[in-house]
Amino acid sequence: MAENVYDAIVVGSGISGGWAAKELTEKGLKVLMLERGKDIKHKVDYLEANKEAWDYPHRGQRTQEMINNYPVLKRDYPLNERNLDWWASDKDSPYTEIKRFDWFRGYHVGGRSLMWGRQSYRWSDLYFEENAKQGIAVDWPVRYKELEQWYSYVEKFAGISGSKEGLPELPDSEFLPPMDMTCVEKDVAARIKQHYKGIRKMIIGRCAHATVPLNDRQCQFRDKCWYGCPFGGYFSTQSATLPAAEKTGNLTLRPWSIVTKVLYDKDTKKATGVEVLDAETNKTYEYKAKIIFLNASTLNSTWIMMNSATDVWEGGLGSSSGELGHNLMDHHLGVYAFGSFEGYEDRYTYGRRANGVYIPRYRNFFGDKRDYLRGFGYQGGASRTGWGREIAEFTIGAEFKEELLEPGPWQFGMGGFGEILPYHENKVTLDKSKKDKWGLNVLAFDCELKENELKMRKDMKDDAQEMLEAAGLKNVQAFDGDGTPGRGIHEMGTARMGHDPKTSVLNKWNQVWDAKNVFVTDGSFMTSAACQNPSLTYMAFTARAADYAVSELKKGNL
Repeated sequence: MAENVYDAIVVGSGISGGWAAKELTEKGLKVLMLERGKDIKHKVDYLEANKEAWDYPHRGQRTQEMINNYPVLKRDYPLNERNLDWWASDKDSPYTEIKRFDWFRGYHVGGRSLMWGRQSYRWSDLYFEENAKQGIAVDWPVRYKELEQWYSYVEKFAGISGSKEGLPELPDSEFLPPMDMTCVEKDVAARIKQHYKGIRKMIIGRCAHATVPLNDRQCQFRDKCWYGCPFGGYFSTQSATLPAAEKTGNLTLRPWSIVTKVLYDKDTKKATGVEVLDAETNKTYEYKAKIIFLNASTLNSTWIMMNSATDVWEGGLGSSSGELGHNLMDHHLGVYAFGSFEGYEDRYTYGRRANGVYIPRYRNFFGDKRDYLRGFGYQGGASRTGWGREIAEFTIGAEFKEELLEPGPWQFGMGGFGEILPYHENKVTLDKSKKDKWGLNVLAFDCELKENELKMRKDMKDDAQEMLEAAGLKNVQAFDGDGTPGRGIHEMGTARMGHDPKTSVLNKWNQVWDAKNVFVTDGSFMTSAACQNPSLTYMAFTARAADYAVSELKKGNL
């Protein structure tokens, strides 16, 4: 092939980018994958994977210097001594907050597929149809029947552990054996089912873990997933899709490559390639391709489009509808409850289960009607307290140490994940007055929770307390903490799909209406957010779009 010319370019190497590269290369295309950050090699570059807290000067915690240097990361768990360089630098990559938005990013090969929570849930039509039924935003152009085969397809490769439940609100996946609930979780689940007559259910979480051997991957129950897994126990780009793409011989991976714009030919109304700024040398390059897949993560893909074809559209490629950058969503969280459980003192857990329990959404379903739209689910779990607990009777001495050798009482806790509606006024724009390390304009965030979400949070808190008390827990406490958008790390929207180019950025195949050979399959295409973790849906849509793109390319339509 000619130098710098490929069949397809994939921008970004996270969950959706990895899938795009796998699918396109396996279908015979020569693919260039561009990643703005450093390379991280599977196994050999997981430098923290076998360390314990005592191997670090500050026991893996944050220092005052880190707190001063990372004003955004310090807002939550990403700021720590162990894998700090896996999170984007606040200093190198700033952004503007018209309203506070906690943006936690991973700029490296694999992206946040190395750090994600791995919870994986299908959508049913109860979610796909809500926008249309409620007159919210625009209708999804896709329904579950179209997506079902693609959910199955990606699940068989990724490996999703879970239990078959037959729930209309949460379709079953192609499951690997489920992880087991603790004795207390089983007891609490049974009590909730009985008390609420089956309307509210607690199930084991559905997670992207190979609980049995799968393509040389298998979970070891170490629960150190966020440092990289040498065993490939959980699904990531490095453990799964990248090896598959590389095996074809059709992939070229270029790290340290910041895509600054899609190159657009206004005569053919198609993209011709991308412009790249080398993050190490600051030199600029152009790469050509017949197909472009934007998978730089929700907000960065939108940033790229905003900087593209501005000679044709002032707002950038995909802005003709006036929706590019708008309808920003996340999941609002920070509402949680916990309590103690009496009994089972002769039972304990073994291993470190990298999963918890899940309570699917039940509000505004099955005849329930609230004074707000949509709903929420809960994630949580039960365990026995360890050596870090307080013991009222002893504060020092031999008795204190002897008591700590025995496990403490059982506790159960859970936190809510609520849906944020796709408000047009929740948006990102370009702030041309502020530059990043490479002299590029940054994004400005104008996004907030509104009355609907605030009403929902009251139910999230009250319901959590009610359920735990109904399940027999003692000393139950419930809290409504920080629900700032972004903290869910599930950014969605800003380049939504729809039926009409006048009201959406993408069509039902994830194609940009304004450039039919550009596909966007990260979270930016989402038309609504539901309340469950979205990554499995990104995978399914990406595989579907890649199949369509290659088919159209072979027909000469692209």
